[in-house]
Amino acid sequence: MNKLQMRRYAKLLAKVGLNVKKGQWVIVQAGLDQPEFVEMVTEELYRAGAGKVTVEFSHQPLMKYHYKYADTGMLSQTAKWELEKWAHKVKELPAMLYLESEDPDGLSGIDQEKFTAVRSARTKAIKSYRDEMENKYQWCIAAVPGKAWAKKVFPELMVNAAVEKLWDAILVASRADGADPVRDWARHNDEIGVRCDYLNRLGLCSLEYKSQNGTDFKVGLIPGSRFMGGGEETMSGRYFNPNIPTEEIFISPKAGEAEGVVRSVKPLSYQGELIEDFTVRFEGGKVVEVQAAKNQSLLEKMISMDEGAKMLGECALIAYDSPINNAGILFYNTLFDENASCHLALGRGFTNCVDGYETMTKEQLREAGINDSLIHVDFMIGAADLEITGVTARGERIPIFRNGNWAF
Repeated sequence: MNKLQMRRYAKLLAKVGLNVKKGQWVIVQAGLDQPEFVEMVTEELYRAGAGKVTVEFSHQPLMKYHYKYADTGMLSQTAKWELEKWAHKVKELPAMLYLESEDPDGLSGIDQEKFTAVRSARTKAIKSYRDEMENKYQWCIAAVPGKAWAKKVFPELMVNAAVEKLWDAILVASRADGADPVRDWARHNDEIGVRCDYLNRLGLCSLEYKSQNGTDFKVGLIPGSRFMGGGEETMSGRYFNPNIPTEEIFISPKAGEAEGVVRSVKPLSYQGELIEDFTVRFEGGKVVEVQAAKNQSLLEKMISMDEGAKMLGECALIAYDSPINNAGILFYNTLFDENASCHLALGRGFTNCVDGYETMTKEQLREAGINDSLIHVDFMIGAADLEITGVTARGERIPIFRNGNWAF
């Protein structure tokens, strides 16, 4: 891989993804297979002004051993030192960079009942700390090609060639393949901002989705909520980009107001396994039925994680004619595949989609309609013929998407 372009990508994550404050603590989470890029991004974080960079490595095969040999009770425990670490994060508010590179099938074959029970217990133990940090710190999710992931995407190639090709695809999708990715991202954020401004002026109270593949769905929106996309700000006003790449404009819908059926158009990678060709049916705002050609039981476990897992936390709008979709690559990774076309997310909503959220309590935000859950899982529904119509309180119907693309 071109080392200069890798360096530009690392600089993009430090300066645009996180927009590190001078002297700030930064935590980088990455796989063991990424030492070279982690070195690069660590140096760029320091150059951007970081006071301290902590790297936390993980290794997917080790996780598989844990779930094979350790008992559920042991794995479910959250040690005192772990909670103290979370308390320290709440106090210091480090910037968080997550580098994804894992095998989409890397946890295939594990006991999913055990995995779900452990994940639920550990997520509940740290939820209060995560809630306290919400909207107060910068974070960014990006990707680096792992060997197994690259072979999954390009099975016809030898490993090294597959990694090179996935590197190219990641950089193109992330708008990091040019001479000045930082400048290119400023332009991209400006373009997304123009669309958000238009949508927010419409005063929509619901969205209706229709596609010949079976999607026929309506979802309510929260009064006073707003569409967002690209970069966003912490409560203290620090601008950052949480996802690189991103093509989406999103909003958190009103929990409990969803009716109809949606069909997936891409596989969903969840807990190290793929759920494929599935439909989700809503009644009274909640999922009442799911069907999947592959891993239906895993999908059923996902929506049973808690009561909020059955309701929506996000509606995201992405043109079918998007750079990622036009690349013709199925990434088997939600960060990329969700930015190929429109998607929904089951589970936790985004509180900062409500105007004035800074002065509202968590309880007030839940009462307004922001969903709460232990999960937030995106799945793709953006077919080539998808139509989305916005409806105002006066009953005015406004085309938002036609033939899978923006209608304005």
